[in-house]
Amino acid sequence: MEKQSIFREDLFAGKNALITGGGSGIGFSIAAELRLLGANVVIGSRKEEKLRAGAERLAEIGGSGELAWHVCNIRDDESIDAAVDFSLERFGSIDFLVNNGGGQFPSPAIAIRRKGWDAVIETNLTGTFRMSQAVAEKAMIPAGGGAMVNIIAQMWNGFPMMAHTGAARAGVDNITKTLAFEWAPAGIRVNAVAPGVILSSGIENYSPANRDFFFGATEHIPAGRLGTPREVAAATLFLLSPAAGFITGSTMRVDGGEPLFGHSAANQMRAFYQQKPTEKYE
Repeated sequence: MEKQSIFREDLFAGKNALITGGGSGIGFSIAAELRLLGANVVIGSRKEEKLRAGAERLAEIGGSGELAWHVCNIRDDESIDAAVDFSLERFGSIDFLVNNGGGQFPSPAIAIRRKGWDAVIETNLTGTFRMSQAVAEKAMIPAGGGAMVNIIAQMWNGFPMMAHTGAARAGVDNITKTLAFEWAPAGIRVNAVAPGVILSSGIENYSPANRDFFFGATEHIPAGRLGTPREVAAATLFLLSPAAGFITGSTMRVDGGEPLFGHSAANQMRAFYQQKPTEKYE
């Protein structure tokens, strides 16, 4: 047995990571933790201003790893390829890919139109697959390996008010298992983290009614509180680390035990249908 713990301060020194959706929320926390443990990090996001702001905040936090950013729209193949090429040119390899980029909007299923449905599926499901494919083909297979983590969601008992992203994230859970099997001979591990209700920056985009729905989940979480982005980041870093070297095709739940009994949305859904069941959301 080695005399030094796997969980040392320079755990990720010399490793290079690409994180989509890295300018804020969970992706930001993952980027910060990786840099503090020595990794060089490229954060990607669709909006340049969010990336700039995130990079400035990450620089303030510090860390021994270098930091770069590149605009990356995971719904666009050319943008994906450009971000991957930039990462390789900047740091020489992509040892870790974290597929955190995504997006959705709260809505009852009856009110989701085709445009909104397609956008969420394309972003969360297709975007994750294409990003993984590009990194595997351009970086990890030629290098002889790497590790990927897909950030999905707690959707095991259905996902009321989020049918579109629930379907997409369930697809990513399946893709995680498939890619783990197919790419294991190439030395690539593929796992997922499924956050429960996390108090992240995305809540700022919710309407007052949807914020009430969001915070109402606390009553049904055995842990008695919402999760934090840093807790999701910790699970992600474990799956990227040598400590998870024999783990692939797995999904780690970070949800305070919420799915252990049942979903919390029944009362909210009844209230919704008593008010405005035909309002449409894009």
